[in-house]
Amino acid sequence: MTTIKKTLVALAASLPLIAISLPSQAAMDPYLENALINVCKAAKSNSILKLNSTTKGYRLKNKTVALKLVCNGQDVISFAESYGADKTAARLQQSIGNVSITDVAALSKVKVTF
Repeated sequence: MTTIKKTLVALAASLPLIAISLPSQAAMDPYLENALINVCKAAKSNSILKLNSTTKGYRLKNKTVALKLVCNGQDVISFAESYGADKTAARLQQSIGNVSITDVAALSKVKVTF
């Protein structure tokens, strides 16, 4: 084998070992991790005041929290509901807003004369 082929084989063989030994890129900043844990605890507490003060303290929006936060494998609204925190779950659900679809073609008739 040529030197180039030997180098490529050695590189291909060592690549998985290097990938395993490198620190994970998914490691979270400790401050951010603590903030998200505190928001999950506030959602679980069923206190709207505690939820609002926690999210404002970390400069997070309720809509962002409701759409993107996952607590123990569940979205934050389902997590709060599973612990009986109906008030905080309703507040987070309210922050998302309502979505409605209206079929304009079915509602309005267009009159065309030619």
